[in-house]
Amino acid sequence: MRRAHGGNYYQPLSQDSNEIEDENNRMTQELQEKIGVLKSLSIDIGNEVKYQDRLLGDVDDDMDRTSGFLGTTMKKVLRLSRGSHNYYILYMFLFSIIVFFILYLVIKFR
Repeated sequence: MRRAHGGNYYQPLSQDSNEIEDENNRMTQELQEKIGVLKSLSIDIGNEVKYQDRLLGDVDDDMDRTSGFLGTTMKKVLRLSRGSHNYYILYMFLFSIIVFFILYLVIKFR
């Protein structure tokens, strides 16, 4: 299939073409600057994500240790309550009441 205009695709650059080329160059430069800003922003976000991930890992480790300590303490309390000395809780309660009463008297008569 032949084209009607003779197939000559070359057109000499005119003043309008130069202005369009300058506009394209300016817009290309602006786009490069925006891409640079986005690149630095994405690098900063990546660094922040790595830092937050490390902090969350530390918190997870601390929680695991705390739950281990709490589990051990609860096992000891249950063992104490199942033992033949069921009066330990009563003794601790009476001791705490006596301590609070003594503290009350000390604060009141100061």
